[in-house]
This record gives sequence, C-alpha cells and structure tokens, in this order.
Amino acid sequence: MNAHLLQAAQLAWSPNLRVTRAEGDCAQVLRRDAKALVGMALHTALGVPQERARELDARAREDRRAVEFVTLSAGGPTGNPPANHLRLVLGMDGEEAAAGVLDLGTVLEGAPPVQISKLSSSLSHEIRNPLSSVKMAVQTLARNTGLSDRDKRRLTIANREIRTMERMLWLLSEYGRESVANLDAHALRSVVQEATAMVAPELAERRIEVDVKEEADLPRVRVDPNRLRPVLAQVLLNVAMGLPEEGRVQVTLRQDDPGHVSLILDDPAAALPPEDRGTLFDPFGSRLARGAGLSLAALRRVMTGVGGDVAAQGSAEPGMVFTLTFAA
Repeated sequence: MNAHLLQAAQLAWSPNLRVTRAEGDCAQVLRRDAKALVGMALHTALGVPQERARELDARAREDRRAVEFVTLSAGGPTGNPPANHLRLVLGMDGEEAAAGVLDLGTVLEGAPPVQISKLSSSLSHEIRNPLSSVKMAVQTLARNTGLSDRDKRRLTIANREIRTMERMLWLLSEYGRESVANLDAHALRSVVQEATAMVAPELAERRIEVDVKEEADLPRVRVDPNRLRPVLAQVLLNVAMGLPEEGRVQVTLRQDDPGHVSLILDDPAAALPPEDRGTLFDPFGSRLARGAGLSLAALRRVMTGVGGDVAAQGSAEPGMVFTLTFAA
C-alpha cells in the first residue's frame, strides 16, 4: 500500500547516524520533506536526544524488527507545531539500518485512546461498587429526621456529587465501549424523557424544565436506549447549566426526510468559534464537552454506533444548535 495513505515514512541511515535515504510521507510524519532529511543527523530527523538515537540504531542492527515509540516535538519550517507520536519498526535494509515510521496520531484519529476499553471496564468494577456503598450510606443518613439544616445541605451536596461521578463513569465506559449496539424501534420522545429523568434532581435545583416539541405522527427510531440515555442526559444537563434559573431547554423532534428523524437541541448560551469547530466532538478537545471532557465525544460514538449522526451549528456569538439524526 502507498505509504502516503498510511501516513508513514521510511528512513535509512549510516553507521555514523546520518540519514542516507528518506521515502514516503516525510512532510506529514517527520515535518520535513525527503530531500531535507537526507544527510541530517538521525537524532535531529526524529527529534530525539543523541543517546536515544544511538539506542534506536543498536536495536535496528539487531535486525529483529523491534518496535519503538518516540515523540517528535519539534521540526519543520513553521513555528512550534504540536508533538507527533511516532511508531518505529527497526531493522536492517541490506547493509543499512532502517526504520518504518508511522504517525500514530493519524492512525488513532477519532478512535478511543489505546486500551481505554480495558481501562473503563476496570474503573467500572473498581469504582462503581464502593461508590454504590457510599451512595447508600448517604441516602440512609438523609432519612434521619433529626439532622440539622446544615447537615441536610451537606448531604444534598454529597448526593449531587455522587450522581456526577456516576455520570462520569457512564461517559468513560460508553466512549471506550466496542460492543455492537442493541438496536430496536423506540419512540424518541420516551428516550428523551428517560434521559431527562436521569438528571432530574440537578434540573430541579435550578428549576429548569426540558420542553419537548414533537411533530405529529413521528415514526419510531432504531436506537439502543440504554446507551443513548446517559450520554444524552449529560448533554441536556450541559445545556441546562448554561441557562439562568427557571430556564427551559428546548428540544424539537421532527421528520426531516423519509426514513430519518431528527432531534434538535438548542443551546442559547454556548458559542462555536471557527477555531473550535474541528475539535468539538473530540475527547477533551472542546470547552463545551463538560462531563470529564467526554460528553460530546461519547455522544458521537453512540450516534455512529446506531447508524445515526450528530452535528452542530453555531458561530462566535452565543447560540448553538445540535442536531441528532436517527434512522426510522
């Protein structure tokens, strides 16, 4: 396969650690074109210390197809670009030490972080159980009629933070989940109401209501409600937290074209400046993605998993619209 399609480059170098050959997508992966790399010191080409370059050379001359990882933190003619995380496959190419260099950032773009599925599973087991015990203890204490008003307020705060932690775990678990969605036909209004119920205490504290306007004779949609509910609940809460007390979250359900139903969510407080549009649905990449920075990323993964889509419209001025599209 063409190395440019893989965002990969190939380097070979002499025993004195000077690059003798550079091929592939060097401009993207190594931030210099192939001609500029030839004759360059290996440590400069890879953006690593000289000692690290000598270690890579030694691994390559063992000719065991060793895999190493380095971070290219500088290079190229323009300024100080973000770091490139590179995967090197080291070996001998004839008489020369060589490496196939892969840009990991491009390969993993849009995918959950490596091993996040195992991490989220472990967190669910290790954190959910003690968190449930804490939750039961707090709820038991809250039923004590002899508590002072100050203690009642403290327990209310504790309950709120426990619910926040539960939602964070849901988002992490959902973002890292790789299983196939369990699709079935559901009324979209019911799913929105169930999601709203998950954050009802937080909405009640601010006296905020979710107003759902539904087009007549709306068909059911194919969705996995167990996966959509928690992430949609967090997004609804994100919108609600930007509203003044006694505000209303506006949700519209309508059929835009045959075979598809849209959920339109207005966020009057949020803005979407041009520099944020490319990272809005990236994990930790958006200022709007409250909920450990995963709420919008998890929402996109859920929508993609059910064969749907999510998009956002907005400008630098307050006022955004999220559109979730489902197959009917």
